[in-house]
Amino acid sequence: MTDAPLIHRLLDVPGGRIHVAEQGEGPLVLLVHGFPESWFSWRRQLPALAAAGYRAVAMDVRGYGRSSKPREVEAYGMLAHVADNVGVVAALGVQTATVVGHDWGSPIAAASALLRPDVFTAVGLLSVPYTPPGGPRPTDAFRRLGGDEEFYVTYFQEPGRAEAEIEPDVRGWLAGFYAGASAETMPGPGEAAMHLVPPGGRMRDRFSTERLPSWLSEEELDLYAGEFERTGLSGGLNRYRNMDRDWVDLAAWRGAPLHQPSLFIGGDHDGPTHWQAKAIEAYPRTMPGLVSSHILKDCGHWIQQERPEEVNRLLVDWLGLLPGA
Repeated sequence: MTDAPLIHRLLDVPGGRIHVAEQGEGPLVLLVHGFPESWFSWRRQLPALAAAGYRAVAMDVRGYGRSSKPREVEAYGMLAHVADNVGVVAALGVQTATVVGHDWGSPIAAASALLRPDVFTAVGLLSVPYTPPGGPRPTDAFRRLGGDEEFYVTYFQEPGRAEAEIEPDVRGWLAGFYAGASAETMPGPGEAAMHLVPPGGRMRDRFSTERLPSWLSEEELDLYAGEFERTGLSGGLNRYRNMDRDWVDLAAWRGAPLHQPSLFIGGDHDGPTHWQAKAIEAYPRTMPGLVSSHILKDCGHWIQQERPEEVNRLLVDWLGLLPGA
């Protein structure tokens, strides 16, 4: 792979401090994780990108790990996350970067590219497809998705509610959540879906297995759990609690396409691949700069961890096609 060392550092940005893990030299590739994860979710991409000649930087998003954790819910709006990404690039001493995000990191990466195309010259999206700002109010749309039950995004809206479920047993909850969205351990056909919460119930009531997926060792789960046992889950959950605020803040970009060279990777067993199938179909209009789009067979939600070698190849191949590569 590469002999380049993995370097951890704290960067001062206008909104606080952001922890990053960095490996390699060359053009900057900024990796943005989702919920409930950390920089560690990119552990298998950092050395591969470094070996391919890139400066790979995985950050702890605000509210996670060793990054700043504002107490106010409104501090986790999309504009703040975009500002953090811009601040990281500046603090690393460069002017432009490619930004790649997974799960919540995908819309954060997309918004960063949309609002600051001068900084983010290419964008890669994993799991969550690009949907231009606008449309119905997000919380209204997610309430309709749940039907007689409660869609998990709606369940996460009330401050303290999900925390009360998760934080007494962080490790156990994470194990169930990771397994429930992994292709090899998720509920089978006809079984209750993890993303729907029964009336008066909890998400963990639908966790269906005691077995960890093969991509996650007990030691790796310990690392994730240790971070959240130290920080709590509110920082990550507050991202969900700002969707309606984002809808207002990004109104000026309603319907705006992403013009930069872009990449999308989804899993054929991943919820967003199906819930947002129309968004993927709309890519010729919403992402006219799309270079490549892939749906990985027998893959769930944790794409770069479930299928690291394939994702690494797709990332490096795409990066090699970018202008100036």
